Amino acid sequence: MSDTIEKVKCLIIGSGPAGYTAAIYTSRANMFPVLYQGTQPGGQLTTTNDVENFPGYPDGITGPEMMMELQKQAERFGTDVRNGWITKVDFSGDVHKVWVNDEKEIHCDTVIISTGASAKYLGLDSEQKYLKLGGGVSACAVCDGFFYRNQEVVIVGAGDSACEEAHYLSKLCKKVTMLVRRDTFRASKIMEARVRNTENIEILMNTETDEVLGDGQVVTGVRAKNSKTGETINIPATGFFVAIGHKPNTDIFKDFLKLDETGYIINEPGTSRTNIQGVFVSGDAADHVYRQAVTAAGTGCMAALDAERYLAAKDATFDVSTPVY
Repeated sequence: MSDTIEKVKCLIIGSGPAGYTAAIYTSRANMFPVLYQGTQPGGQLTTTNDVENFPGYPDGITGPEMMMELQKQAERFGTDVRNGWITKVDFSGDVHKVWVNDEKEIHCDTVIISTGASAKYLGLDSEQKYLKLGGGVSACAVCDGFFYRNQEVVIVGAGDSACEEAHYLSKLCKKVTMLVRRDTFRASKIMEARVRNTENIEILMNTETDEVLGDGQVVTGVRAKNSKTGETINIPATGFFVAIGHKPNTDIFKDFLKLDETGYIINEPGTSRTNIQGVFVSGDAADHVYRQAVTAAGTGCMAALDAERYLAAKDATFDVSTPVY
């Protein structure tokens, strides 16, 4: 091993609620974790203006503030939080090897993957504008639907997740307009029937988003175009929800870890363990069902405990002098 290679007991890849929670627990277990924040320090929550459904914040908190507090808490217990991202891994041998920014090589006893997933968007300039402004564009109805109570919203998508989110919004909003790009749903028949039978959901088939309309600060409507007739209509709305899927940030692990057809890491049910011993996963890199900050934090805890127990079983001399709990 050359002098340029760093050896760490626990490396955490990613810095959302899962990564920071794993860091808090592993720090308290004297595992001296090193955490690399990745290309989006703080994860998806840094693009969320208001978080009101995470326990412990009765008055709510902004996403960036919450991530800063989680980082401070992790650092308080000794986590080494670093800028940079992992660009390559090699899990083929007994030593887990990772490379930071294609340069620095690290050898790890344990690795906790918390790289999350990225929501897919349409890519319209107007969509991205109001997404960055926090002015009415969202990819999570469960997270943000509450802010549009008794208002009119538009949702784009045709799969099960889109139908589920449209139905969820229908219970909060005065009206939900659902834009389906083709003449058929991709969703299961039962989910399609659910939205079709919901009185305040209007479904527009063969319809695509042309532009997200707004006043420069917040969304005021959506211009949509019928792909068969060419007709355009303006739909009044204060919220624009995109439900066309997520892409897990797991590409660099595909040669070593088992992934499902979408790219989510497959973990052993009821644990955070992957198919490689000593490598664990938490948060949205494995979770395509719930995708909430609180569930991500929970799996971050699981990964930390699993990693600690793995080390304890591997090395009887490893001792936790500070209680994990």
